[in-house]
Amino acid sequence: MPIKIQVASSDPLSTAVDVLVLGVSEGSPSGEGVLAKLQESLGEAVPKQLKRDDFSGKKDQGVEFTTYERVKPARVLVVGLGKGPHSDVDVRLLAAKGARFASTARAQSIAVVVPEGIAGGEQAAAEGLVLGSYRFTRYLTGDRLPKSSLERGTVLVQGKVNKGGRDAVALGQQVGESICIARDLINEPPNELYPEALAKVAVSVGKERGLKVTVLDKAALTKRGMKLILAVGQGSARDPRLIHMVYTPKGKPKAKLVFVGKGLTFDSGGLCIKPAPGMEEMKGDMGGAANVIGLMAAVAAMKPAVEVHGIIGSAENMPDGAAYRPGDIFGSLDGKTVEIINTDAEGRLVLADCLAYARQLKPDFILDNATLTGACMVALGPTVSGFFSNREDLAERVKTATRASGEAMWHMPLVEDLREGLKSEWADLKHTADRWGGAITAALFLREFVGDTPWIHVDVAGPSMAHKAYGIYSKGGTGHGVLTFLRLVDGYAR
Repeated sequence: MPIKIQVASSDPLSTAVDVLVLGVSEGSPSGEGVLAKLQESLGEAVPKQLKRDDFSGKKDQGVEFTTYERVKPARVLVVGLGKGPHSDVDVRLLAAKGARFASTARAQSIAVVVPEGIAGGEQAAAEGLVLGSYRFTRYLTGDRLPKSSLERGTVLVQGKVNKGGRDAVALGQQVGESICIARDLINEPPNELYPEALAKVAVSVGKERGLKVTVLDKAALTKRGMKLILAVGQGSARDPRLIHMVYTPKGKPKAKLVFVGKGLTFDSGGLCIKPAPGMEEMKGDMGGAANVIGLMAAVAAMKPAVEVHGIIGSAENMPDGAAYRPGDIFGSLDGKTVEIINTDAEGRLVLADCLAYARQLKPDFILDNATLTGACMVALGPTVSGFFSNREDLAERVKTATRASGEAMWHMPLVEDLREGLKSEWADLKHTADRWGGAITAALFLREFVGDTPWIHVDVAGPSMAHKAYGIYSKGGTGHGVLTFLRLVDGYAR
C-alpha cells in the first residue's frame, strides 16, 4: 500500500512518529530552531554527535539521533541542505532521503519539517515522501517480503494549515504516485509486460484518471502505413501497439502539447543481437513510454489549462525467422524510405512513425523521450539525460524546467555536419551513421520526421534505470524526466 500523507502544523518534537526529518542549511547555527530544542531535550549528546560526524549542513550529510522517549519522535534524522537559498527541489530531496532512511529502519510513520518561506514546499515534501518510500515488491514471496512498510507521512508546516496546504499535499501525493506508475512499469519483467499488456495499463490509467485512450493494433498500424513500427516488431510473437492518451482541459486550451515515448518492452537487439551480460536490463527499454503514462496520470491530477497528448510506440525486438534484417528498406508513415543498418538501433524507427503521427495533431511542440543510445551515457554518464531541440527558445524552456524540477539534463547540439552519415545509396535515409556522435546522429534521424514542428528529443538512456538508489530516485526504474515534463506543461498552462 502507498504511504498516506497528511499536513499538520504541530510542534515537530511533539509529533508522535517513528522518524522526524529535519533539514539544516550549511553554516546555520546549531543553537537555533528545532535543533536547539532537540539539544534541550537530549542534552550534550546532540552537539557531541554533530561534532563527531563533522556535520555542518553540507548537502548529503546526515546525522541520526535516538531520542529515548524524551521527545515524541522515536528518532530524529538531521539532513544537510547545503548552502541557501533553498527551493522546493531541496524539500523534495530532504523528504525522499528521510523516507528512504525510514524504510530501511523499518519505520511505519515519518514526519518532515518543511523549511519556512519555500514556495511549493508542501507539495514537494509529499512528492519526496512517496518517491523515497517506493519499493517494487510485486514478485517477492515468503521471507523475501518486507516485514514492514512506511504507512503514514506528515508534512509539518509553520503556522495554520489551510486548504491550499492540504490541496498541495494531496497533489504532491498524486504526482509522486504517478511517477511510481512509471517506475513499476520499468521494473516489470518482460514476460509480464509486452506491448498489448502495456496498452492495457494505459487504458486502465486512462479510466481511473479521466483520460481518453486509443490503441492501434497491428491491423490498424498496417492500414495507416506505420511500417517502421511494424518492422521492429515483426520478429516477435507479440504484436506491436501504438497508444494515444489525451487530456483535455475545461474551456479553451492555451496550448496543445504532445509527449512521445519509446516503448520497447524488450530489446534483444534483433538479428544484431546484444551480448548476454546486461541484456536483462533491456526490460527497461520502455522507460520513455513508462514516463509518458506516468506523466499523463500526473497531468490528469494537475488539471492544467492545456491539451496534452501522450503517444507511445510499443514493440518487442526479437530475432526469429521473420525478424527485420540489415539491408532491408521500409517505408514510413512520413513517406520517407529507410535503409536498415543495425537492428539494435530499433528505437529511433519506432519513434519516427510516432513523431510523424504526432505531427498530424499540429501541436505547439512535440517532446519525445527514449532510452535511445549508449552514446549519450558515454557522453554524460548514468545520471544525466541529454536533450536536443530544433528551436533555441524551446531549449531554453527545457533548461528552465530542469532547474525547477531538479532533474539533471544537458543541452546537446544537433551537429549538421554529422547529417551526412545518414545518407543512403539505396533509400532516402540510413537509420544509423558512424559510431562517433551516436546520440547526435540518432537525434538528427528523428528530426527528419518532425517537419517544421517545434521539437525536443530527450535521451534518458542513463537515468531511466539506476543500479542503486540516489537523490529522489529508487534502485531500478526511476521515472527520471516526468518532473521536468510537468514543469514544461505548467509553464505553458500559466
